[in-house]
Amino acid sequence: MQYDFTSHLERHGMDAIAVDGLGTGFAPDKPKEGFDVIPMWVADMNFPTLPDIQEAIIARAKHPAFGYFSPSDAYFDSIIRWQKDRHGVEELTRAHIGYENGVLGGVVSALTAFAAPGDPVLVHSPTYIGFTGSLKNNGFEIVHSPLFRDEHGVWRMDFEDMDKKLKEHHIHVAIFCSPHNPCGRVWERWEIERAMEVYRQNDCVVISDEIWSDILLNGHRHIPTQSVSEDAKNRTAAFYAPSKTFNLAGLIGSYHIIYNSYLRDRIVAKSEKSHYNGMNVLSMHALIGAYKPSGEQWVDELCEVLSKNVDFACAFIAERFPGVDVAKPEGTYMLFLDCEGYCKAHGKSIEQIEKAGWDCGVAWQDGRMFGHPWAIRMNLALPYDRVVEAFSRLQKYVFVEA
Repeated sequence: MQYDFTSHLERHGMDAIAVDGLGTGFAPDKPKEGFDVIPMWVADMNFPTLPDIQEAIIARAKHPAFGYFSPSDAYFDSIIRWQKDRHGVEELTRAHIGYENGVLGGVVSALTAFAAPGDPVLVHSPTYIGFTGSLKNNGFEIVHSPLFRDEHGVWRMDFEDMDKKLKEHHIHVAIFCSPHNPCGRVWERWEIERAMEVYRQNDCVVISDEIWSDILLNGHRHIPTQSVSEDAKNRTAAFYAPSKTFNLAGLIGSYHIIYNSYLRDRIVAKSEKSHYNGMNVLSMHALIGAYKPSGEQWVDELCEVLSKNVDFACAFIAERFPGVDVAKPEGTYMLFLDCEGYCKAHGKSIEQIEKAGWDCGVAWQDGRMFGHPWAIRMNLALPYDRVVEAFSRLQKYVFVEA
């Protein structure tokens, strides 16, 4: 490989809550003495980012003025080129693209543009905690449509339940997550078509979080929600960012793609009125540095590395952790473990399992906050040998067979 996905990145003291935030808030506890931390909770990566991004930031930082600015042609052209080359998006223009401080900020702008506090909003469950917090903080009623596992163990949408919930609660705004976090599904075209038809029949504005759209495993392909029909194109506000793809969350910077001028005008009006939704000049140059041909190669290599990690982890769990169930993710770099069988067979609580992992340095995440009572969420965006070490510790200290 051309790029480095094997070095152990030292993140202590370098503004990383993944390692320095342990023991605070909802982060895992610090490990017991004798164990180093393997950060597998917060959804950022433990790889060095694309060198072109650093070079772009450094080149701009060498100029000693950082005054007011407008997004450059290169910024918009980079997004248009990336979306076309990676996802087959045609007819995208700069008029359809708008800056967002973050995907969740864009989600909130869209929610408040088309729903009032107290209104119900449909989301699938398990549910990303960012959606849960954003909805609750802004006074919306959360209505869940549960995903289910089919006979092959694949997470699926329940279209009949979606339709029923939209009708019963008179819902006209829904959040759609593609690829799905935390389940890792990369929806097939027919699934998105079916979902969008349900939304159409219920006159529902769709807020589509597609921040994971570049993190695709084992050959899976992302289908942009807006691409499945003309109605979907005009019904949907889609939100993207290079932050998950290139590990740039600390720089802040996302963007929306909204084709329908009515939707776009209302959402932009909401986001602008706070006067906080403004681009950082270094973030702009980071995106330009990321969305280059070298960035495409870096992402291809990243997805190959992540696919290997996921394949190893899922096989290890199936062979050595009886009672622990996981649907193999097709996108993202997160595992969503269901530990119910193991816990009940061994008289353990999910709290005990989580704590045993934290004690031996496997800093995984409590999955119950995503809406599953027996879940643990696990980040696999680490060098392969660190993933192997983590599962070795889990076998020795956590999922121990008598």
